[in-house]
Amino acid sequence: MHLSAEEESSLIAILDRIDLECRHIDRHTQEIILSQIELLLNYSNRYYERQFLTRKSSTHHVLDRFEKLVNDYYTENTALRLGLLTVQHIAGAMNLSPNYLSDFLCIHTSLNTQQHIHEKLIELAKEKLSTTSLSVSEIAFALGFEHPQSFSTLF
Repeated sequence: MHLSAEEESSLIAILDRIDLECRHIDRHTQEIILSQIELLLNYSNRYYERQFLTRKSSTHHVLDRFEKLVNDYYTENTALRLGLLTVQHIAGAMNLSPNYLSDFLCIHTSLNTQQHIHEKLIELAKEKLSTTSLSVSEIAFALGFEHPQSFSTLF
């Protein structure tokens, strides 16, 4: 995350106020320091979320890559070998942290990574149930479930 000089100076000013407060401790010190920490966290959250909104050109690329990796996982029958697709697996394949990927997806699609995976599983299961003669157990195993009961629970 890259900060502008103004953003960086505002964060440094907060840290300086915390440092100054620690040098002159009185009965208000704790409350003032907590207020400054809350302010620091609010600014940090703003700057963190802003990066998702200011990178429009890469947004489509990341979303397209995510969708392709999820689709490939199931069309290439990787689920048969590795089991259910996990947030950690997809984030690792994208060279992103699981939390960063989920934050990114939430901001741009209102769904986190796990919700996207579940949506894809449900979509594929519906398709297989309506277009094949496979049993529910066979579909569950094909999608990476170890137990058909877990598959049923997802629905």
